[in-house]
Formats: sequence, structure tokens, C-alpha cells
Amino acid sequence: MLKDLGVDKVFVVHGKFGYELREQRVNQLFAKNNIEFEYMTEGDVSNFTPEILQKYFLPDFFNTISAGHISCTLNHLIILEKIIENNFQYTLIFEDDPYFLGNFKSQLKQVVEEMKNLPPGFIISLENSTLKTPKKREVKQNKVLYPANVGRCCGAYLIDLEGAKKCLAEIKLNKCNAPIDWWHNQIISKNIIQMYWAHPAFVEQCSHNGITSSAIEKQQISWKRRVSWEIKKFYKLQFLYWIQ
Repeated sequence: MLKDLGVDKVFVVHGKFGYELREQRVNQLFAKNNIEFEYMTEGDVSNFTPEILQKYFLPDFFNTISAGHISCTLNHLIILEKIIENNFQYTLIFEDDPYFLGNFKSQLKQVVEEMKNLPPGFIISLENSTLKTPKKREVKQNKVLYPANVGRCCGAYLIDLEGAKKCLAEIKLNKCNAPIDWWHNQIISKNIIQMYWAHPAFVEQCSHNGITSSAIEKQQISWKRRVSWEIKKFYKLQFLYWIQ
């Protein structure tokens, strides 16, 4: 359980059909780590109606972006409503391809302890999908959270209640016009919400590191993708990090 660490709810963004292998893997991973969670599938393509699309998105978005991107983004946005409806103070959101680097609970505990001292209205990225880190000169001993001006995708992040309220208020006012990670970057740039990076990151997306295929980008499992990812990770997170 993560409630003992201060996380009220865990959601996993998921598709209803055709994702059985991902579901099996998530179930096994979370059971192993004693993490209680709920799948969010209400934004599945099978539930699309003109009314629900118009509620959340600008017409240009759902007329030009793939159904997979719309579904993923919609699930993230519906989670915001669930957070507010249930008054969850701190919520952990995954997409359905997480890979834990090290002891997840121990690392999360450090993040939660520090985030409780942050001003309300934030998102904390736990993942390394963009292979971005704080500058080495900014990193301090016993500190794990660092302000950032962009996100690192949406595979694993924490959001507080005030952050969810601010995000949903922006949706009601201006609607969504981009996939969820790009939209996060838009509202970060507008100072609607503050982004923090957990450093070091302790979650990867399997669709990025090659362990699973990417449902949206159509990238398949292959040893070449695994090797390519590990080379890029070493170069950016080890070599470049230490010389900057």
C-alpha cells in the first residue's frame, strides 16, 4: 500500500481492449510491490461520443490527432475529475507500461516527504522518458525534487489536489488542444502549474526502453530498441550529466 506513505490514490491509464499483456505485467509488478491501484479506462475509444470529445477538447485536436492519443489524454483528464470528486490530496498516475528502477517505495518515500513542503499546485515527474535531468551543479545532497519548465512525458507522475483543480479549470476555460504531455508543457509555460523533476528518476516506460511495444507510436519490441535506449541513457544521464 502507498497510503502509509501519504499517497491517497494510484491510477493506471489503460485501454479496454487489446492490452491484455500490459495488464498482466502491471498486475504482477504492482502485486509484487504491494501497490493498490485502479485502472482508468473511461476514456477508451469505445466510449467516444461527440459530447465527451467536445467537453474536453478543441475541435482541431480530435479532428487531427489519432484516436489512441485522444484516448490516452482523455483518461488523464478524467482522472483529474476523480481526484477532485474524492478530495484526494496526493495522487500517483501511471500509464500502463511502468518499469521500476531500484526500490520504488523507498524512492517514493523520499519524494513524498519533500513534496509536502512544496507550495500547492504541482506535478512531480518520476520518470526518465525524455532523459532529462537537473544540471549537475544544481543537484544537492539529500534533495530529490527540482523545479523544471517542462515535463518528462506522462508515464509516472504525482499531482496534488490543487494541481488537479488548476488543470481542470484550464480545461473548462480553454479546452485541450494537444496530447497530455504537450498540454502539460503548455500549462507549465503559462505558470498555471509548477513542474518538478524527481532526481534521480526511478521509473521508465517500457514502450520507451523497448521491453514492450508502443501502442500509439507502433514501435515493436526488439533487442535493437533495448540496446539503443541503454546507449542513449548512458550517454545523457552519465556522460553528459557529469561533464555539464
